[in-house]
Amino acid sequence: MAERTKNAHLWTRLFHARGLLLAFVCILSSAPTFAQFNPPENVRPQGSLPEALRDIGIDQRLNEQLPLDLDFRDESGRDVKLREYFNGKPVILALVYYTCPMLCNQELNGLVGMLKTLSFNAGREFNVVAVSFDPRDTPETAFAKKRAYVDRYQRSSGEAGLHFLTGDEKSIQALTETVGFHYRFDSETNQYVHASGIMIATPEGRLSHYFYGIDYSPRDVRLGLVEASDNKIGSPVDQVLLFCYHYDPVTGKYGAVIMNMIRLGGLVTFAGLAVIVFVMRRRFAARQAATAGGL
Repeated sequence: MAERTKNAHLWTRLFHARGLLLAFVCILSSAPTFAQFNPPENVRPQGSLPEALRDIGIDQRLNEQLPLDLDFRDESGRDVKLREYFNGKPVILALVYYTCPMLCNQELNGLVGMLKTLSFNAGREFNVVAVSFDPRDTPETAFAKKRAYVDRYQRSSGEAGLHFLTGDEKSIQALTETVGFHYRFDSETNQYVHASGIMIATPEGRLSHYFYGIDYSPRDVRLGLVEASDNKIGSPVDQVLLFCYHYDPVTGKYGAVIMNMIRLGGLVTFAGLAVIVFVMRRRFAARQAATAGGL
């Protein structure tokens, strides 16, 4: 009777372990993400928007090659080309303007706040490049922004990983048109009307992901960086999650792939049963050996 009880407990523990593994890999990671949805142009309901907001938004240009030879100035006033920041790492690109009274600050706050939750480090596994679409912004205003957000980021790699650029109208227009960023200057308020969102580009400068709004899911951005890097960064768990979740360009989020989850569940179940059979055979062989020894 005692032997049967031990075997029952063993089976229970093994099935619990299998269930926990499945939950960890796929179910736990399916927590909802919250981000403002700004749909692509072909599904944007222009007729329902106020006149001032029409033609304002972000159209996805996935796999589009960024014009890396565009000229900008960094926060120190140095002339740079965009390609300097595509040095073998994926890049998070944020289009803002540094004198924006509200939305751009919220976007940058949300971005840096999310980055602080990642184990990846800006300047090591990826770069962050903020580009002002206001040609009136100067390296001085860019420098002030960099100082504020490097301090907010609170990581030693922040200085090398967070970049704030300014440029002339020609370079700005070329970049914003390439990424599908549509905005308008409102002379009455002396401000820009624009949408908010970030993009991820591959180390070669191709656009791979768009995330909308001012709050960004750490899971989605992490997986986006892993994919954009061609799996050169990240952990084995990231690879499993990418098997379970695929990027949906319509929503700008990662969604569960049910069939892949079922396949993974089948593999884990098979592995669990194989472990059970192996352990039970070992126990049976040990029991037989003990019985033979007693004889």
